[in-house]
Amino acid sequence: MTALVLIKNAIEIVCRYIAGIGFFSVMLVTVTDVVTRYLFKLTSGAVKLTVSGSVEIVSFVMLISLLAAMAANVEKSQVVVEAFTHKLADSLKKRIAGFYLLGFFLVGFFLSWGLWEEGVRAAQFGEVSQDLAIPMGLIYKTSAVLSAFFSIRCLIQSVLGMVYSHDGGEQNEF
Repeated sequence: MTALVLIKNAIEIVCRYIAGIGFFSVMLVTVTDVVTRYLFKLTSGAVKLTVSGSVEIVSFVMLISLLAAMAANVEKSQVVVEAFTHKLADSLKKRIAGFYLLGFFLVGFFLSWGLWEEGVRAAQFGEVSQDLAIPMGLIYKTSAVLSAFFSIRCLIQSVLGMVYSHDGGEQNEF
C-alpha cells in the first residue's frame, strides 16, 4: 500500500506544479496582451508591442493546466450525497468511492489512448497550430500523458479505496 501511495503522491505533486505554472502563465500572457494593446491604443500605433498568438497560447496552456489540475485532485473531487450513504459505515463508503473511481479510470484511459493516437497522426502529417505553427502532435501527446496521469491516479485511488478502505485524505503540502 505504501508504494501505491508514494506513486500517487508523486504524480500529484508533479501535476500540481504543472497546473500552477500553467495558470500563472495564462495570467501573465493575458495581462501582457491587455497592457500591450492598451499601449498601442494610447500611442495611436506608435508603440507596436503585441503578443502574437496570445489566444492560441492561452488556450493550449489552459488545456494542459486543467488536465494537470484534474489529475492532481482525483480523490478530492468527488461529491458525496449523504442522503444515500449516511447510515453506512465509513469503510463501506470508502469502498464505494473506490469502485466509483474505476469509471473515471476508464474515462481517463480511453481519453489518453485517443489523444496519443491523434498525436501520432498529427506528427505523421506535420499538423501545426494556426497562428504560431506549434506542432499539434506535441499538444496532443502532452494532453495524453496528463490524461494517463489522471487515469493512473484514479486506478490507484480506486484500489486503495476498495481493497484498503483508504480515502486519500492526507494532504501534500509543498
